[in-house]
Amino acid sequence: MPNPRTPAAKARVTGAAAKNPQRHRDRKDPKGTPLGKPSAFLDEHGKSAWEGFKRELPWLMESDRAIIEVCAKVRGGLLSGEDVGVSKLNMLQTMLSKLGATPADRTRIAIADEDEEEDEFFDS
Repeated sequence: MPNPRTPAAKARVTGAAAKNPQRHRDRKDPKGTPLGKPSAFLDEHGKSAWEGFKRELPWLMESDRAIIEVCAKVRGGLLSGEDVGVSKLNMLQTMLSKLGATPADRTRIAIADEDEEEDEFFDS
């Protein structure tokens, strides 16, 4: 079985696209919508947590909504003073890692500076 395809953005950032340009030439990045407003079912603490994630993790997209809803629910509980328990904290830590929100995982995230245009960021 062949290895899974490397996404175009990852190939550019890791240098795989420069090493093997013919392999990555026709790959396109999926289009996405930025993360929108908090879900209606979240309470005020959950909505506050949502806005915090949106501010702290600017690469989040609408396709991340389901995982952010769960993260916001748990973090909202923490903000309200609720004792959420160790299992929920472990789950939150795992989900944040998957989103690139921990220091070690953040090194794998590459976003352009606001003053740089996207084409300039990915050209090499």
